[in-house]
Amino acid sequence: MSEQLSFDLPAKPALGRDDFFVAPSNAMAVALIDMNFAWPSGKLVLTGPKGSGKTHLAHVWARDSGARVIPAQTLTEADVPDLAKGPVVVEDVPEIAEDGPAQKALFHLHNMVLTHGHRLMMTGRPAPNLWGLGLADLQSRVQAATHAALDPPDDALLAVVLAKLFNDRQITPKPDVIPYLVGRMDRSFAAAQAVVDRLDRLALAEHRTLSRALAIQMMAEDRKSEDRKSEGDRPEDRTPKGRAPDDSTPKSREA
Repeated sequence: MSEQLSFDLPAKPALGRDDFFVAPSNAMAVALIDMNFAWPSGKLVLTGPKGSGKTHLAHVWARDSGARVIPAQTLTEADVPDLAKGPVVVEDVPEIAEDGPAQKALFHLHNMVLTHGHRLMMTGRPAPNLWGLGLADLQSRVQAATHAALDPPDDALLAVVLAKLFNDRQITPKPDVIPYLVGRMDRSFAAAQAVVDRLDRLALAEHRTLSRALAIQMMAEDRKSEDRKSEGDRPEDRTPKGRAPDDSTPKSREA
């Protein structure tokens, strides 16, 4: 029987304030993006792993403050004067660690935005002291910013993240699917994204509803895949083809 074709339609994430679930792992960051909170240095660094909500919170703040959002990798010197007329969000700053011109542009944007009395938000995955920016003056200014870290999710937040990811794809899983996944998947935002994507593709390919049975099937397939990978990584499985295993290792003496 031929495999059912599936169409990989892009999911549109919901990025409103009401779509963000506040939990202990992100409460500080949520408090800091409140418009009534004045960042001591006029700038905020928001960090966290992939899928932790950096982009979501950045867009919430941008909408409330009227800030413009720009990826660090696309920033140029020509952009700086216009961007500096208001608050700015610069996303994924560590991505320009090897890009001298982009770092120079961000340095000038940083100075100009603050000089004009506006606020600057910068985002990245690791803590700011690990961004490794080659421009020392920029790195020092980044580390001087107020810092809010988004930590890995607890059970409650992970369940809400899964529900949001399903909703972004306009999928309504059976009620017992998310509790089943929360109890068995890796506890990270990236894992939540991968699980939802995998289940969506599997359901489409097999023309099935997104049920606990489908989740069980997916987990079983993933375990088999990991087992095969582990077996392939064993030293005895890496013996070159056509060559006998090396038996020259001395055996221990018998007592």
